[in-house]
Amino acid sequence: MKAGILGGGQLGRMLLQAAANYTVETYVMENDPDCPAAHLCHHFTKGDITDFNDVYEFGKNLDAITIEIENVNVEALEKLEAEGVKVYPHPSVLRIIKNKILQKEYYKEHSIPTSEFIVTNDLAELKQHNSFLPAVHKVGEGGYDGRGVQLLNEEADIANGFDKPAVLEKMVTIEKEIAQMVAVNEQGQTALYPPVEMHFDPDLNLLDYQLCPANISQKTLYVVEAVSLAVVRNFKSPGLFAVEMFIDKNGEVLVNETAPRVHNSGHHTIEGNYCSQFDMLWRIIAGYPLGNTDIILPSAMVNIIGADGFQGTPRYEGLEDTLKIENAFVHLYGKNVTKPGRKMGHVTILSQEKQELLFQSNKVKRSLLVKS
Repeated sequence: MKAGILGGGQLGRMLLQAAANYTVETYVMENDPDCPAAHLCHHFTKGDITDFNDVYEFGKNLDAITIEIENVNVEALEKLEAEGVKVYPHPSVLRIIKNKILQKEYYKEHSIPTSEFIVTNDLAELKQHNSFLPAVHKVGEGGYDGRGVQLLNEEADIANGFDKPAVLEKMVTIEKEIAQMVAVNEQGQTALYPPVEMHFDPDLNLLDYQLCPANISQKTLYVVEAVSLAVVRNFKSPGLFAVEMFIDKNGEVLVNETAPRVHNSGHHTIEGNYCSQFDMLWRIIAGYPLGNTDIILPSAMVNIIGADGFQGTPRYEGLEDTLKIENAFVHLYGKNVTKPGRKMGHVTILSQEKQELLFQSNKVKRSLLVKS
């Protein structure tokens, strides 16, 4: 099988590492020939994943193609799909998910619980909805890893909003943030990973660390699973999906966003679950049975982020101390340049004891710093 990945970042790199277990010839397209995935694939193509011709030429001789980021040329993928190339997920899913407005309207259309929202086409229109504040303003297309999101607490904040199509979401009083990975094969069969509890950096709006399994009641777990399945089943597409949800102060489960790919919230599965998210996606693409999503041991996953005030060739301070932690697994993404707030790797820690997971997670956060 010839399989291509659009995007050569850390997710593409980890997908390629998992591909070694399968009989697959791998292809990667990315603008940067020094990207993390470039040296692990069989064939690398320098190209723009948002350009129709680049994507079409890259994919036309492949058996299957997948993504590591939503910002790809959907029209080219639609043409490839029409010509017999299998696309994971279907381009129809990417068309919905890459646009925050269409994504929210999808939830509404299929009666999937989500926060109240209003669509705004420009800054002038946003100013007409000051009574809707406090709210979160999300740009329709192009936002990623905390970019393209503004918190608008009062009327004076409206000037910070987006002067382009965006969605204005009513602020929710959040008790917990949950994510659940869901796998769907060609036959529509599903496999659910145990949900994780996410904790975010309030300044960077990036995942700081997470715990698996999430500390939620059995009743809430049933709701989380039902909502996650409703999201992915209505897509009518094979693939791997990360459904991010809020649990509000009243215990209501609300879908925040969905990612149609391997995801940061599933990195712990490499060591923490019998079948990792990366192995699962290859099983789906290759037509093999869905893997075992059960937990081997409870886990914590800590993102390694570029330290403030440093930009350049990365230097990992405290790496040796982190490697001394029992049942800690360090993943460095091979990026040549560190920047403040840039994801440079992650550490997964396994333990039966939640307090041990929290203690070691905080230790990693304090001691493992990426400088230059």
